[in-house]
Parts: sequence; C-alpha cells; structure tokens
Amino acid sequence: MNSGLIFDIRRFSVHDGPGIRTAVFFKGCPLSCWWCHNPESRDFRIEHSVKHLRLNGKKIEREESTGKWMSVDEVMVEIERDRIFYDESGGGVSFSGGEPMYQEAFLAELMKTCKQRGIHTALDTSGYATNGAMASVAGWADLILFDLKLMNDRLHRQFTGVSNAPILENLKYLIKEGKNIILRFPVIPGITDTTENIREMKAFISGVLLNIPGHNLTAPNKLQLSLLPYHSMAREKYRRFSKTNLLKDLPDVKPEELLLLKQEFEAIGLKVTVGQ
Repeated sequence: MNSGLIFDIRRFSVHDGPGIRTAVFFKGCPLSCWWCHNPESRDFRIEHSVKHLRLNGKKIEREESTGKWMSVDEVMVEIERDRIFYDESGGGVSFSGGEPMYQEAFLAELMKTCKQRGIHTALDTSGYATNGAMASVAGWADLILFDLKLMNDRLHRQFTGVSNAPILENLKYLIKEGKNIILRFPVIPGITDTTENIREMKAFISGVLLNIPGHNLTAPNKLQLSLLPYHSMAREKYRRFSKTNLLKDLPDVKPEELLLLKQEFEAIGLKVTVGQ
C-alpha cells in the first residue's frame, strides 16, 4: 500500500520518544478507549467539523477537514524537513494515531523507508494487531511505545471495546525478542489505577521477564514504564467531532500524585518515569 490516511503531522515533538521528533498521526483505531485524547483519530475516514475561534473579541467559526490521504513520498518529505534536528538531538520520527497498526502495510513501508535513510523510528501502539502483523512491523522499529491499560479482559472490553488477549500476546513476543520498549500506562482514576489492576500488571510484567533466560531487568533501554496521568484537554475535541465523552466530569490527575505508584513499579526493577 503506497498511501494512507493521516490526520496530523507535528514537528518538534518531545513526548513521543527520545530527542526532537516528528510525530505522524494515523487516522483510524479499532479501540474506543473512554479516556482517548485524540477522539478525532478514531474513524477511518475524513471528517468535517467546525472550530470556534476568537479574534479581537469576536467569535469566528471555521470549517475544517480532519484526515488526508498521503503517499509514502509525501509523508517522507515532511519527515525529512527536520532531519538536522534528529541528527543533533538523537531524535527521529514517531508513528502514532489512532492506531498506526490499523494501516499496517502503509506503516511498514514508511518505517522501512525511514530505516533505509538512517532515521530513528518509534512506533506508538495499543498492541492490538495480529502477531504476524506486529512481527512484520516491529522489525523496522528502533523503539516501541506500547500501551498497557487493563489486565482483566472483561474490563478491557468494557473500557476499550476490544479484548486484551492479542495485546498481551504481542507484548510477550516483543519482550522475548528483546525489543526496545517503553510501556505506557494511562492512569485513569477508578478504572486503571485500581489495586487489583496494578497488582496484576506487576505480576504479568515480572512473569514474562522471569521466563526469559538470562534477562536482566536492570539492563538499560530494554523495558521501561511511563505513567501517563489522565488529563481532560480533549474535551473541546469531543464537542467539535460530536463524540460522546464518557469521562467529561473526571478531574485531571496531577503528576505528583503518582509518586507512590512510581515507587511500586520501581520495586519490581523497572525504570519508571511520569509522562504527559
């Protein structure tokens, strides 16, 4: 596939991997997470919305389209614009979404092209894909940002719309393959931060690692964890795109509130950071 549906390309990103990066956001996602902060990314189609702006005290309405079909070459032109910043900062390109694995063939072409040109690649994924697709794409990734949300399958289906079975199998596979992984745990009050979910998550991570002969939890750049505190910045997006916001009244989580949780995961040998 030589074209894909992209809804945004952000330059000078510093939250999607090391260094200064270009973040390419794919449109379309098989999940429907209650806390999704990119609701405009869910539907695999170009969407139209009205954005409300204020200029000199006057309210202005502007129609916008979200989503654009782009070829590999067109996306690479945007990526190459910031090549000098990647080289100087140790950055590169991050593929996010939506769920980039939803457009697996296009994603693989892009990542392969980046790899051939010596550009560091990061894949930001929910992990929801077939094992064959994950194995094919992961081979081109220098870093994988892998979401880990809920360990209980019933609750995972309730709050994301899909089973976590393929997600956990793909994570096991990637860890055993020795891929460079940063687990990303969205901390959602009352949903993902429960005592049971955290206990099961720690047990799962420890269990997978203990079954890898010779694996050293303290080895650098192999498996890290980033805690992502819930924030409500996407509320306006839900309104603009006529999406139902199931957590509209949920208060934000302050990063400093995650200190004890950070220490819990550090206790099993993980390097833990608090992200955004």
